Amino acid sequence: MSIPPPVIYVVDDDDAMRHSLEFLLATLGQPVRAFASAEAFLGAWDSHQPGCLVLDVRMPGMSGLQLQRALVERAAALSIVFISGHGDIPMVVRAMQAGAMVFLEKPFNDQDLLDHVAAGLARSAEAAAKAARTAEVAARITSLTAREREVMRLVAEGRPNKTIAFDLDISIKTVEVHRARVMDKMAVGSVAELARVLLESGEA
Repeated sequence: MSIPPPVIYVVDDDDAMRHSLEFLLATLGQPVRAFASAEAFLGAWDSHQPGCLVLDVRMPGMSGLQLQRALVERAAALSIVFISGHGDIPMVVRAMQAGAMVFLEKPFNDQDLLDHVAAGLARSAEAAAKAARTAEVAARITSLTAREREVMRLVAEGRPNKTIAFDLDISIKTVEVHRARVMDKMAVGSVAELARVLLESGEA
């Protein structure tokens, strides 16, 4: 399954700060998209696009914390780096508890921001890849018949064909046929790989 390359997003209502951030973050070699408001960002954002969001806290209309909450509700695969010239402890706590990577106070060190955004891009790309793998495994499982799913679970547990045949009250030959189909449809070459795929996808 193809995963789009991560994008750096900037949401800040201060024109000068927004343009400065665009210029700085472009040095990381990833696409940068900037927005003057949270509403404009939500209107253009692709929920399947991994990336890192550099987000101002205090803005007219929807605040940075409100945007973060909206993204959490949508299970966004975005890492968030908050920036603010008016941070306070309760605000920082709320942002971090909701999953923000870091909260930087203006003026911040440019290299610190670049390091955090680079880490955020990597984390988001990894999360997107995991989600894609999970969706792919789910699609493969959907292609299995009810009996094949039963056999798959027992095979993944390490049960021998004889035991599976007894448990399901079918012949060993039938188990062998179902087992071969399961391995083919799940695109795995061993029982260990099957068990790992199911475990990583949460299907085990």
